[in-house]
Amino acid sequence: MNLKPLLQTILSGYSLPLDGLHGVAHWARVLENGLRVGRETGADLEVVALFAVLHDSQRINEGTDPDHGPRAAEFAKSLRGGLIELSDHAFQLLYRACEGHTYELDHSDVTIQTCWDADRLDLGRVGIMPHPSRLCTDYAKLPKTIRWADGRASFGVVPELVLVEWDIDLS
Repeated sequence: MNLKPLLQTILSGYSLPLDGLHGVAHWARVLENGLRVGRETGADLEVVALFAVLHDSQRINEGTDPDHGPRAAEFAKSLRGGLIELSDHAFQLLYRACEGHTYELDHSDVTIQTCWDADRLDLGRVGIMPHPSRLCTDYAKLPKTIRWADGRASFGVVPELVLVEWDIDLS
């Protein structure tokens, strides 16, 4: 999936630092986390990828911003039929995943669970080790999954796709 056109639109209105706690490297790690978990859970990987780049795209600060998830869901809705082309069912999953990721703990749908796990597995960027009780899917709860994701987050790894696929230079 080519996310570059969507990212260009997101970044044209993004007001926070690109290299911030909720910025581009975080989105890319969430994408990689989500694809890894989603391949095991059977999640809709297109929804997972869109969630990764949208979920924090409407934040107004790096601290407390409880309404950023619902704003991201509405932003996604504004892009539907253009940059976002999903079936009604898949779009509803994306909308709910974005909307609820800031305050809900679990959901019955595996794609939404995978989206939320992908984000929570990146908590190491703010010094928080992901805890299995806060994750939804069995694969995300595995110690090896947590170690892999937390190590990347804790050290601020910038996935290669940021520069190579997305053409964003954070240096």
